[in-house]
Amino acid sequence: MSMPFYVSPEQVMKDRADYARKGIARGRALIALQTPTCIVIVAENPSTTLRKVSEIYDRIAFAGVGKYNEFDQMRVAGVRAAELRGYQFSRHDVDARSLANQYAQVLGEVFSASGPKPLEIELLVTEVGDSPENDRLFHILYDGTLLDEKRFCVLGGDAEGIAKRLDASYRDDFDLSAAIRNAVAALTGNERALSADDLEVATLVRNGRRRSFVRCADAEVAAALR
Repeated sequence: MSMPFYVSPEQVMKDRADYARKGIARGRALIALQTPTCIVIVAENPSTTLRKVSEIYDRIAFAGVGKYNEFDQMRVAGVRAAELRGYQFSRHDVDARSLANQYAQVLGEVFSASGPKPLEIELLVTEVGDSPENDRLFHILYDGTLLDEKRFCVLGGDAEGIAKRLDASYRDDFDLSAAIRNAVAALTGNERALSADDLEVATLVRNGRRRSFVRCADAEVAAALR
């Protein structure tokens, strides 16, 4: 009788993490930034139909990087969870923190399970407040790790290099156009250029109303990049 091949749990977790990170790094990155008037989400996405950034609930947005079919399933589940909670209790009971915790639990369970592979995705759940101090930027990693970010958040691609470039140029008083320009400059570096057709841009505006999610048209993005 042959002995079964043994792999330590530590090695299994390392291999699964490496697999997920490589899959996510191959995808196109996105950036979320806080500004005095809104939260801006800028994603490299040339598709006009497959969205990486979406509205989840009243003042809450969702964004994902990695495998589209995997993070879109998470988006749909988040919309259903938010609508159910708002219906059962109150719209004020739906917040980014509770949704981010649910996403973190799901990703953590899949990563630790004995299935064939982990999910190759990272998620952003963000909620606009009445002031930048009350904004929420929750970054959920492939293994369920939940990070509470400030100022800006980078997902996917060369996240470390993009974050360094953005950290050098970021200012708290950016208007919308400046935020888009600096986000695109951080995404591209000095090696390439992106046009409005290559980008998906959305905002959560501090408008004092229930709905705050707004997509930016290509013409508006093109004007900001001039």
